[in-house]
Amino acid sequence: MSTELEKPKQTLKDYVFSEETKRKFESLLKDNPATFLTSIVQIANSNDMLKKAEPSSIINAALTAATLNLPLNNNLGFAWIVPYQDKAQFQIGWKGFVQLAQRSGLFKSIYATPIYEGQITNNNPLEGYEFDFSVKPTGAPIGYAARFKLLNGFQSTMYMSTEDVERHAKKYSQTYKKGFGVWKDNFDAMAKKTVIKLLISQYAPLSINMQTALLADQAIIKQDEEGTFQYLDNEPEKVDKELERFALLIQDASTLDDIEALKKHVPDVLLDDLLMKEQKLRNGGK
Repeated sequence: MSTELEKPKQTLKDYVFSEETKRKFESLLKDNPATFLTSIVQIANSNDMLKKAEPSSIINAALTAATLNLPLNNNLGFAWIVPYQDKAQFQIGWKGFVQLAQRSGLFKSIYATPIYEGQITNNNPLEGYEFDFSVKPTGAPIGYAARFKLLNGFQSTMYMSTEDVERHAKKYSQTYKKGFGVWKDNFDAMAKKTVIKLLISQYAPLSINMQTALLADQAIIKQDEEGTFQYLDNEPEKVDKELERFALLIQDASTLDDIEALKKHVPDVLLDDLLMKEQKLRNGGK
């Protein structure tokens, strides 16, 4: 048996303030890289799920934000680090897309807004939607719209009904279907982000930064040679099979040792089921 002591597991703070990480952020940020690094630790410590995420995935998401020069501040709404399972993904807000469009120097204007009953005056998608914003908003939004105009005169508009936005969220976000995450916390902001992202990706000229943002959004960032992106939250078949596998493991658990082993790996969405099974075993299976 080896007598060598196991090395303590590196914490997020160890990763953030390592010399390698500091060098990476210093090369990307001209102003206050130390402040940005400190904010990463503060963001992670403010979220119980992020505390459990792999430190490297948090760092890589933060590096992407730094590359795009978007602040990681939940109150500003440009970009976030969002937990999913045991990793952290990069999430860009609608304000972040607007910021990148403005910096490109190609846009005269760009915006996204909720649409209310009575504000649609022309709903011909080929000729372009038109809206009357003098109509006072009442009730919940019936949809969301985004529009941009380029300096060369080209312009485009996209409108999605609230039902269309919800269908999109259910298709591409497992957390939305499970009832938690950024969609649940701020549906309005995510709806505006959806229409503006789809509009830009389909009809706008894409700068290098905009291409990076579109690829990195909702992704687990891997800082490898290929710069690959993993979209855990919108891989329905893979995620559903993983949840199904853990659900069966919970169902088959017969001892408290089985429960303890599962606690290290079970997805957060199934944690309540695991705790209920633990309580049942402690009560003698009743």
